Amino acid sequence: MNLRETEVFQRFPQAKLTRDNVAHFYGLLRHQIIVNRCQDCGFWIYPLRPMCPECWSVAVEPTEVSGRGTVYMYTVLNQGPPSTGFEYPQVQVAVELEEQVGLRYLGPLVDCPKSGLAHGLLVEVAWRETEGKPVAVFQPRAEVGAQS
Repeated sequence: MNLRETEVFQRFPQAKLTRDNVAHFYGLLRHQIIVNRCQDCGFWIYPLRPMCPECWSVAVEPTEVSGRGTVYMYTVLNQGPPSTGFEYPQVQVAVELEEQVGLRYLGPLVDCPKSGLAHGLLVEVAWRETEGKPVAVFQPRAEVGAQS
């Protein structure tokens, strides 16, 4: 095990780490969202898998995504475990990332008034520390607020 993997195991002790997802968790430590991408057909693969579901290639590589996209769906959680570090009610979003139609990443939505919450809202990734770990959260894009 190399130093990078050791750090991931130490910082994410509850995660079910595998050789297919360790790069994703290491990316979180560097404030990057890493997903697999097929090197043969270019298809982005998330949830992480060792084989491309489009062309069945095993030539997949962990690759950074922009973290920019639109709110595909959302849910409002009114209660949950106190250990999350977030206040309730909390909005969880599925963001369709701009890299590919259907490529979605989940996370909390922050810094968005209730009146601004909508499907199709333009968002970008931001980072918060919770329990000593970086968490990818989403916030409305700055240009959205400037247009209002």
